[in-house]
Amino acid sequence: MRQSGATARRAPAHARLDTLYSVAEFRRRAKRALPPMVFDFIDGGAEDERTLRGNEQAFDDLWFRPQPLNDVSRRCQSVELFGRTLSVPVLLAPAGLAGLAWPHGEAVAARAASQAGVPFVVSTASSCSIEEVRAAAAGPLWLQLYLWRDRAVTGSLVRRAEDAGYEAICLTVDVPMSGSRERDLRNGMTIPPRIRFRNAAGVLSRPRWMARMAGAPVTFANVSDGGRGRTMALGAYVNSQLNPSASWDDLRWLRSAWPGKLVVKGVLDPNAACRLADEGADAVVVSNHGGRQLDGAVPAVRALPEIVDALGGRIPVLMDGGVRRGSDVVKALAIGATACLVGRPYLWGLAVAGEAGVSRVVGVLRDEIDRTLALLGTPSVGELVAQADRVLPGIGSTGGRAQGAAWEGRDRNAR
Repeated sequence: MRQSGATARRAPAHARLDTLYSVAEFRRRAKRALPPMVFDFIDGGAEDERTLRGNEQAFDDLWFRPQPLNDVSRRCQSVELFGRTLSVPVLLAPAGLAGLAWPHGEAVAARAASQAGVPFVVSTASSCSIEEVRAAAAGPLWLQLYLWRDRAVTGSLVRRAEDAGYEAICLTVDVPMSGSRERDLRNGMTIPPRIRFRNAAGVLSRPRWMARMAGAPVTFANVSDGGRGRTMALGAYVNSQLNPSASWDDLRWLRSAWPGKLVVKGVLDPNAACRLADEGADAVVVSNHGGRQLDGAVPAVRALPEIVDALGGRIPVLMDGGVRRGSDVVKALAIGATACLVGRPYLWGLAVAGEAGVSRVVGVLRDEIDRTLALLGTPSVGELVAQADRVLPGIGSTGGRAQGAAWEGRDRNAR
């Protein structure tokens, strides 16, 4: 497969990826590698970032109850999704402008996902075009999509995804307007990034990043002339295309226009999840957009059990938000998720070492999932789902009590 020079870059010698043992360590290394305004663009959430923190805290409020003397000498973490076997129950989530972390970031990350045997979800706001990512990756690709004001532009993206062999559209429905990410406002963050008085010191303090990015300008590659022409600035793009009038009629139009799998992302309400299944959605993603939109939205893993119960197995339920350990993935699967999407973790890996960094992050999660299954006394994901009492809500915590009612319903069904 032919690769551009920037796309083919590998980890710098100093990265020492074998000494990075957790996603948290990649985050710390990424913070040193990126200018503060770029790190905050990836890392930050909306307003007071309560939902951003809550996504992680909600996982902390779930506890394992291991079972001893089970034969776990052979373990399997693979799951089935849309007729494919995923070797790791993880997908790489859509993340706009990953090219800020590493040149041609989406193409680089998609290739790492292909090698790991997991799907990659390309953002509409990608810095690589639909076609460029397809050329770089041999594995399954999904396209994340919004119901934009201009239906002709949306329809064009759908047709391009079909022509490029994408397997699913991942429709994001939780952004009628952009949330207020105050870190970006304070940093004077623009696309493409511009050096201004308030961010100059931070940018100039990252000469390696500047050198890498010199030949790889960051643009919205999927918009304006099919990704080949001049793109609009971030603010103008968002203001002109985000659609607060989007409705169920728009969803029906998309369902009729797209012949592949339709996944709807940004669902926190069980009634909405059931209606989406009625309208032809093939899966839902329980998500609050990583805490980047409505601050105060319920943490995703806390909303997960009610949605799983309401759907009753009609369609797969995925989730994202706050996954930082393989043990978090195991917790989500134990309460009904088919798989988890991760966004920031792979972006941190990308910022540290490009493709090798993404591969290492996926490998860390794979190893943690495997170890968690063994220590939990559960040899496979299938057995984990069948024995839902292996994960319990925290005792004495608000999060645990809030989740307890939904959990008791699942526990009764399991018995």
